[in-house]
Amino acid sequence: MAAHGRPALRDLFDESPTPHIAHPPRTHHRDFYVATDGSFRDSGGGLGAVIETRDGTRVTRVSTADTPPDNNVAEYRALHLGLDVLATRAPKDASVGVLIDHDALASNVNNAILATQHPDGKSPRPVSIPTATRYHWRGIQARLNGFNEVRAARINSDQNPAHPLANAPDQYRHVNREPDRCVLPETPNPTPTEFPPPSRADRNGGGRASD
Repeated sequence: MAAHGRPALRDLFDESPTPHIAHPPRTHHRDFYVATDGSFRDSGGGLGAVIETRDGTRVTRVSTADTPPDNNVAEYRALHLGLDVLATRAPKDASVGVLIDHDALASNVNNAILATQHPDGKSPRPVSIPTATRYHWRGIQARLNGFNEVRAARINSDQNPAHPLANAPDQYRHVNREPDRCVLPETPNPTPTEFPPPSRADRNGGGRASD
C-alpha cells in the first residue's frame, strides 16, 4: 500500500538512481524500504519517515516536529530517525533500500557502504559531512553497518512519501498513533533469469526490463 497515493517504495527505488553503486537486478529487491525527509523553516520544521516491506506492506510512518538549524541537518536527522525506527522492526540480516531526496546525503550513504567493502575502510570518493550533522552521521553509519545490505536511491521531492509528513507534522501527527507492526516481507519466488529495472535497461538496444 503506497502512502498518500504515491507509488510504493519498491517501485520508486527500482526507478531511481543509486549514486556510485551499480543497481543490478539482485540488489533492487530489498527486504525493507525506508523513505525519509526533513524540513526546515523559520517557523519550525519536521521529520518524516515511511517504511514498507518488499511486497508493499506498510510497516510504520513517523511524523514529528523538529527545529533543525538548516535543511541539511534536517535531512540527516530524518534519516537517522528512520533508520533507528527500522532497526527496531527488521532483522539484522535484512537488506534495505533507502530513499532520499537529498543528493549529497544519498551519495554519502552509498560511499559509506562502499567504504565498508574496501580493505582499508576508505571511501572511493570524498565524503563531506556538514559539521552540524556529525553526530547524526555517526548514528547513521552505525545503523547502516547493522544491516546486511543497504543501498540509497535518490528520488524527487514530489515523489517522496515522507515529504508531507516532514512538512506538516501538525497535520500528520495521527500517524504516530498507528499500531506498531513488525512485519516480515513475503519470500519472493525465484526467477530463472533476471533483467535490470527499467531505469537501468538499454532502451536503445531493445533491452528487456524487469518488473
